[in-house]
Amino acid sequence: MRFFNTNSAGRILNRFSKDMGAVDEMLTSVMIDVLQIGLTLIGIIIVVAVVSPWLLLPTAGVGIVFLLMRSFYLRTSRSVKRLEGTTRSPVFSHLSATLQGLTTIRAFKAQTILTKEFDNYQDLHSSAWFAFISTSRAFGYWLDLMCLIYIALVTFSFLLIGNEKYGGNVGLAITQAIGLTGMLQWGMRQSTELENQMTSVERVVEYSSIEHEADLESTPDQKPPISWPPEGKIEFKNISLRYFPEDPPVLRDLSFTINPKEKIGIVGRTGAGKSSTINALFRLSDITGSILIDGIDITKLGLHDVRSKISIIPQEPVLFSGTMRKNLDPFDEYSDSDLWKALEDVELKETIQDLSGGLSTVMSEGGSNFSVGQRQLVCLSRAILRNNKILVMDEATANVDPQTDALIQETIRRNFAECTVLTIAHRLNTVMDSDRVLVMDAGTMIEFDHPYVLLQKQDGVLYGMVQQTGRSMAENLLKIAKENYETNASKQQ
Repeated sequence: MRFFNTNSAGRILNRFSKDMGAVDEMLTSVMIDVLQIGLTLIGIIIVVAVVSPWLLLPTAGVGIVFLLMRSFYLRTSRSVKRLEGTTRSPVFSHLSATLQGLTTIRAFKAQTILTKEFDNYQDLHSSAWFAFISTSRAFGYWLDLMCLIYIALVTFSFLLIGNEKYGGNVGLAITQAIGLTGMLQWGMRQSTELENQMTSVERVVEYSSIEHEADLESTPDQKPPISWPPEGKIEFKNISLRYFPEDPPVLRDLSFTINPKEKIGIVGRTGAGKSSTINALFRLSDITGSILIDGIDITKLGLHDVRSKISIIPQEPVLFSGTMRKNLDPFDEYSDSDLWKALEDVELKETIQDLSGGLSTVMSEGGSNFSVGQRQLVCLSRAILRNNKILVMDEATANVDPQTDALIQETIRRNFAECTVLTIAHRLNTVMDSDRVLVMDAGTMIEFDHPYVLLQKQDGVLYGMVQQTGRSMAENLLKIAKENYETNASKQQ
């Protein structure tokens, strides 16, 4: 994930659109031109040398001057071409972000601001492109000037030397010299363009040497059983996480144990390490220490074996372009009856049946043809379909209406009663009925117990966070926690 944190979407789009287009289309045509011109130049030089060997001297001189000019031009043009490629990335980034946030931009009437920002990025790119075009035209001008001098030398050489008997040979030499200058000029331009286009190759090849994630599949001796994890017990042992090798750790020697089937809430202020804990569980960043799921250290397993066994319902529902069937079951592992059952569990079955395509209904990019609540329900049905023993929720009901919120909460209680559920809470009322709450601060565990027990500690962090919500809300949260605590106590008796 470090790659996506350090590279904007525009930069990635730039590499895979403009640069890949240059490699696939422009580079090949320029390379063919250079080869053809090179062979033609050799033929013309041979013809001119047969007519008058003395003409090889100015030809060689002009060739040396052309090579010196080419070398001088390339030092500038390569740098300008790289600059043009670099200034193109913000244009892609801004355009991509604008299209994704079009609704918000219109809601806040920020069109003028965004237009000005785009114009600034476009002007910066245009100035770099203009500098590249200007250097190319300047190079062409000096090539034309040298060609004019060469033709003059060839023409006057016949007048001064005058030992050629046949006028046809003179005409042939002059016409070939004129052709030679045109070929030399075009050849110099195309050879420099070839090297300039190689910056696109350089930028694409750079992506082939980026740091990779760990192995996707586990080694045969470390392969977990198909039924793993049978219970869903999670143990963090001295976990430390860094997003960049040179940065201080975001998680610091974190250790705790989550029992099977427990419903755990993770709370803390911004930057406390809530999301980083989930990153460590999914191994999205480099970690030290060990994480055990039902006694198996997941740091020694392949990424696919780990991530396929943990379901997640994100705060922002993620849907892909394609059919509803592919969004629910991208790897074709389940039957249509299983898909309909999962949709029925989240009360989306009738909605999908009413669509003309049913499960074959095509989703727009990002699922824009469905409401936010419906997209979240699709993500929930996807998790139900996977039926994993561990479910992670990143405040899945933060952006939905109260009715959908209640439906999601009830569905989770019903379908994931036998699962271990971890909920990252941005709103405290979503975790007050949890079995335990993990309170984090600065990447460390501060408190870890039932919320009602923690609320009895007036000097505790969770107590302070609850009090900051206001008196009436604090009383309501305490009431929810107390009811859940008493219910759990009665069940244990």
